[in-house]
Amino acid sequence: MPEEGHLRRLLPIVRGLHARGHEVHVFTHNRFLPQVTSAGGRLFDLFSAWPLAAADAESRPVPCRYVSFAGHYAAAILEAIRPLRLSLVVYDTFAVIGRVIARELGVPGINVCAGHNVDPATFLRQLETDPRVAVAPACHAAVERLRGRHGIADASPFAYVNGMSPTLNIYCEPPEFLAPVERRAFEPLAFFGSLPSIEYIRATSQELAKPHFTRGAPGKRIYIGFGTVVWRYYAAEALAAMEALADAIALQPDLDALISFGGADAAEANAGRLRRANVRVEKRVDQWAVLGEADLFVTHHGLNSTHEAIFNRVPMLSYPFFWDQPGLAAKCQAFGIARPLAATPRAAVTADEASRAINGALQDAPAMARCLDEARNRELAVMAGRSQVLDQIAAIARGAGR
Repeated sequence: MPEEGHLRRLLPIVRGLHARGHEVHVFTHNRFLPQVTSAGGRLFDLFSAWPLAAADAESRPVPCRYVSFAGHYAAAILEAIRPLRLSLVVYDTFAVIGRVIARELGVPGINVCAGHNVDPATFLRQLETDPRVAVAPACHAAVERLRGRHGIADASPFAYVNGMSPTLNIYCEPPEFLAPVERRAFEPLAFFGSLPSIEYIRATSQELAKPHFTRGAPGKRIYIGFGTVVWRYYAAEALAAMEALADAIALQPDLDALISFGGADAAEANAGRLRRANVRVEKRVDQWAVLGEADLFVTHHGLNSTHEAIFNRVPMLSYPFFWDQPGLAAKCQAFGIARPLAATPRAAVTADEASRAINGALQDAPAMARCLDEARNRELAVMAGRSQVLDQIAAIARGAGR
């Protein structure tokens, strides 16, 4: 589906299967053509002929619309892709259409898990009381189609949560991020991590140019970013926390801060509210490059952001909002690689509290550095095992093609 962070987790699989000689078709938004092509995939434009908004432009949370998309367009998409004679469908959990197509074609489907420890049973219960939920009639109609026409017996407006595969589920973190008892919900399971390949990281690092922290002072560099999705639901809370952080940093001229809106349109109306003499604000940044320079990352604990920070050995200050973020924040704090900005998700933060949290995290940085070295080694280990996982995926495709 058209979520850039989710696509990034699929690209190493695309690249690995292409390198093994497989023809890999990537069904997604055409704006991702450069990324797909560079990974060796062939992009199939999923949304020009079948626009998401025409299937559902109202349901919340937004991923409910991906359920609507599947129910609304599955028959037409199925007919369009039959000539490709696919032997395997690898789908991100949110891409309900992938699960449907695999079932209709009678080929194996492999699920790529979306998020940290998103146990379907637990998260479906959470959605029952989530104040964001507002399911449109189009989504309810799509659910009925998925059940009656396409045989998805467990279809619901929240089918983007429970897309586990009986064939294989790819988990996008190192094994240490799931306790043994937690793994049962994801079996059969293979750990893959969420980062690009080491080769891709090295090539990207060589291309990095100008510094992103511009003051040039010897002080500490603070990067603040809450991703993109948070702004759909919790813009007021995100802005309030960022403003408290900006006020706290403004009182310490030896700090140099960069705030990113993750590409969200909220930047255009609100960036001025956050700028200070030593606080720069951007709508979007090259996060990988910024983390390569930062001394501290104030984060919502999105999956990609968290593991990018670990790879770059950047201590984190946790400010989770919803979904899997509180659990991932707690896990990182238990590992000693993060400290909390607030006691609970989305809690109000004053400038004084933000100042204490920032200074405390910077003072703890040497201890966190040792823990980050251990955490980074876990990332390297799971990436080193990718070849075996890719071989397993390729074997499933070969078996289906016989």
